[in-house]
Amino acid sequence: MRKILIVGAGQSGLQLGLSLLAEGYDVTVMAARTPEEIRRGAVMSTQAMFGAALSTERRYGLDLWQDQAPPLQGLHVSLSAPPGERALRIPCPLDEPAQSTDQRVKMAAWLELFEQRGGTVHYQGVTTADLDGLTRLGRYDLTVVAAGKGDLVGVFDRDPQRSVHTAPQRGLAVAYVHGMAPDPLWPVPHVSFNAVPGLGELFVIPALTLSGPCEILFWEAVPGGPLDLWTERRDPAEHLRLTLELARRYTPWIYERCAGVELTDARATLSGRYTPTVRHPVAELPSGGVVLGMADVVVANDPITGQGSNTAAKCAASYLRSIVERGDQPFDREWMGRTFERFWAETGLAVTDWTNAMLQPLPPHVQQVLGTASLNPTVARRFANGFSDPNDFQHWFMAPDRAESYLASVAAG
Repeated sequence: MRKILIVGAGQSGLQLGLSLLAEGYDVTVMAARTPEEIRRGAVMSTQAMFGAALSTERRYGLDLWQDQAPPLQGLHVSLSAPPGERALRIPCPLDEPAQSTDQRVKMAAWLELFEQRGGTVHYQGVTTADLDGLTRLGRYDLTVVAAGKGDLVGVFDRDPQRSVHTAPQRGLAVAYVHGMAPDPLWPVPHVSFNAVPGLGELFVIPALTLSGPCEILFWEAVPGGPLDLWTERRDPAEHLRLTLELARRYTPWIYERCAGVELTDARATLSGRYTPTVRHPVAELPSGGVVLGMADVVVANDPITGQGSNTAAKCAASYLRSIVERGDQPFDREWMGRTFERFWAETGLAVTDWTNAMLQPLPPHVQQVLGTASLNPTVARRFANGFSDPNDFQHWFMAPDRAESYLASVAAG
């Protein structure tokens, strides 16, 4: 039985570990925190997982919250111009509901499930020296690094050919809240995407947290602009106050729904920023051992397109296929490179290109697409379903000539 070590216990690492167990591998996961420590900790992310990513979880019985998480029926896109006035509103229904589960709920339960299903977990932080020692001992046929935060990311070199940015593109501020009123214009659960051109974006994501259904209020602020108030970590109450004050000034249609909101718990806020980066997928350690990076270790995009957990799930599914297909052959450097390139071609490239484009001012052809979508449900639905399969955007959304051709075909139809 082939032995695989996964360092990191997030969406990609645990999904890969659980699916490998089901395929008959001996899998060890190294996790920095126990399930109870995760549950007692601060929120770790925003997330809205769409149909294609959710299907990779269902395949191995990992969809434990299907009947508890709010079924997200689509995206509700709003553009303000000038700030404080809604200039455009686009309900964009999904073919298949999405869902969002607080990673404190999800990763704690998946760690417990991993052990129940026969996996081994070592609860400890891992340094570069530790990782070097583990590979030097030769206990494992393959070591995968799935810890997207912390020092281990630094062992993977930045890929300058695929990394567009050298600085953070948004300041990020998250608050999980109870008590938000439904959207009166579209009262079903949905992701609300509210753009304040030139300044940033506010997302509202119905989710499941430790204390039940909630909403995630998530500001993305252009650095140095009037929305960028989280350069330092703030007290949770002050964090929520600022979140709501910005909503009152720039997205009053969201603020009107917030009269009764309160934080879901004492650790329900998160803020920070990072530079979107693509890294080389194979790292060589001082002793000569090689390890394979996955998901946001090697493809870290800004969350503006909501693709982090989706990309992680798809990376786990792609790596799983490559591992199983390898059979008894060695997991050498060449195989590691091919494994990443397969994932990059399947998912990483399209997501990275689309996300980088959405961080910029919207070009005329995208403005035309969104304007048409506000009047044409066919265009609105295709836009929403691109969040499940971003590869589709390459065919109609990303280039002016393809957008023009598609909109003409819709008009003719």
